[in-house]
Amino acid sequence: MTTATATPPPIKEQQPPPAPEKSSHKGLLIAGVLAVFVILSIPLKGVATLPLARSDLTDFQTWLNDLTDRLEAAQNSSAILQGLDKISTAIEKIAVFLQELLSQPSFPRPVPEIGWLGVIALAVWIAFAIAGWRMAVLTGVSFALFGMLGYWTESMDTLIVTFMSVAICLIIGIPTGIWMGRSKRATSAITPILDGLQTLPSFVYLLPITLFFSIGVAAAVIVTLIYALPPVIRITAHGIRSVSASTIEAMESLGTNRSQMLRKVQLPLAKRTIIVGVNQTIMSALSMATIAAFVDGPGLGKPVIKALESLDVGRAATAGLCIVIMAIMLDRVTTAASIRSEAIQSDSARRKRWIALGAGGAVTVVCIVLSRQYLNLANFPENPDLGTPFAEGADSVSNFFTDNAATVTNAIKDVVTYGLLNPLQSLLAQSPWWLVAATLLALSLLISGIRSFLTSLVCIAVILGVGLWQDSMITLTMTLVATILTMLLALLLGVWMAQSSRVDFTVRPILDAAQVVPPFVYLVPALALFGATRFTAIVAAVVYAAPVAIKLVCDAVRDVSPTVVEAARSAGSSRWQIISKVQLPMARKGIALATNQGMLYVFAMVVIGGLVGAGALGYLVVAGFSQAELYGKGLAAGLAIVALAIMLDRMAQGSSVRRAQTGRLSRLFLR
Repeated sequence: MTTATATPPPIKEQQPPPAPEKSSHKGLLIAGVLAVFVILSIPLKGVATLPLARSDLTDFQTWLNDLTDRLEAAQNSSAILQGLDKISTAIEKIAVFLQELLSQPSFPRPVPEIGWLGVIALAVWIAFAIAGWRMAVLTGVSFALFGMLGYWTESMDTLIVTFMSVAICLIIGIPTGIWMGRSKRATSAITPILDGLQTLPSFVYLLPITLFFSIGVAAAVIVTLIYALPPVIRITAHGIRSVSASTIEAMESLGTNRSQMLRKVQLPLAKRTIIVGVNQTIMSALSMATIAAFVDGPGLGKPVIKALESLDVGRAATAGLCIVIMAIMLDRVTTAASIRSEAIQSDSARRKRWIALGAGGAVTVVCIVLSRQYLNLANFPENPDLGTPFAEGADSVSNFFTDNAATVTNAIKDVVTYGLLNPLQSLLAQSPWWLVAATLLALSLLISGIRSFLTSLVCIAVILGVGLWQDSMITLTMTLVATILTMLLALLLGVWMAQSSRVDFTVRPILDAAQVVPPFVYLVPALALFGATRFTAIVAAVVYAAPVAIKLVCDAVRDVSPTVVEAARSAGSSRWQIISKVQLPMARKGIALATNQGMLYVFAMVVIGGLVGAGALGYLVVAGFSQAELYGKGLAAGLAIVALAIMLDRMAQGSSVRRAQTGRLSRLFLR
């Protein structure tokens, strides 16, 4: 998604505020708290660290195991559970119907009702109808690649789960967003819920869902729609609120009632923004649909998980490539649809388009009929086979780096591990729990105030209550290290992009493309380079979080008043002095926001990194899926992840960040 360059409107002159004494004192207090923590941790190392062996369970974790058993026993006697079971059954029936229609054999037929030729023709026609012929070509090529890479059935299953979830999201989300856009009371009530949902890593949604819904396609659809729901609600509300107040007043003066105002003014003017919300919901749904393989959700997530578990880089890379192709296709088609929705066409162009749609529809019907009649048009042909050579190539590249670049990759890993990761983990995981807790509470109070302090107090109590303190501190360590590396990269590239339009023009499309890739996929190249270690999860987290952090830093630096920059340049300041003494200090709110968002992205990936040797809380969640006796411990790890995520979010989200957040993130999505 690119943005046309234009001359910026005149900006009111900004004066760099003098550094207040209060901020200076706060900085000294924070440094003092950290110094006291480090000094006390040395003689107290290894005391009261609350370790828990992998196979051990606390009373609370045992209670969670028993709760699961009780819920299963009460399945036939509880009206609520029976109602949830009916919902699950209905979703499963719809999913099975769509699978038999598009991807799985439909008994007694040995093939789906619509074969690959009909599916591709239908997808191309839909893309042409909503986004134009270029996106129709992209869609056709993408679907063909799914088959040629050897993952046709899995790709169709992923699309089924994604679009079932998105359909339910839109039915719920758009009316809710409209309600929020027109009601301050609704906004006040719903916003905290959306904040909580968007703070949590995707992994956390999985285990609780399995308490109430049996694993399978229904659980995959439900967990995906819950995860993907917030974006469409938020962005729809933003679109409704963004309609000009003068336009609304003018229509009200003409006697327009609330219903007419919505249908004839607010919805038409917010149409493009709402489509952007649909885009974000589709991308979120695709991201979760792949991870939902942990609850036996069908699709591309299963081959990726199996390949990662067996360290098969080739297979993981091939399935991951299908996910990337699907993500880019869906993103570009929905983005083009949002632009096309505002395009003005002449009568002759509109007539030609309808003729093309009619002709395309007729061809699509013919292709569907042929795919039902001929077996070779129903099952995707085995040749050309691009999947096998691609997997072999990925294995060869992985082996090359393992054999020839091990010195470099191991050196990078050792520098970060022994220079930063191990010392910080020793401080957090090997110090007394009460000392670490007191330090975290003090930092919360100093950085973000009394509300953050109280939130952190509750979150720390939850972590202690679930009995996973040391694992939580290990996860926190990896998150902090990855966040530091992410922000170093974000400052370097973000400032460079802000200074050079050529660099921005080159780098921003790469960042846009990286943002549509589901987090699962980043584990594959990291695994190929560094093997199954903690550092692998950190590398994947940095690559996953960097695009959004870089763009936020770039926008924050670029938003500094040109008048102030020109005044500094006229005073003889060098380029480095302008950056370090003018632009970065004045962009500190945006940089703080980038840190906040980068940390949340990092945390989400670090948790998923349990698949590739990261250990700690992410590993325990994975173990909860695979070992019934550790299910309660996996649920407890999920609660600890929730508490840790909320605490980190509130600590990083100071008052200045909150004021900047809505505007900057909306602009980031709408580009």
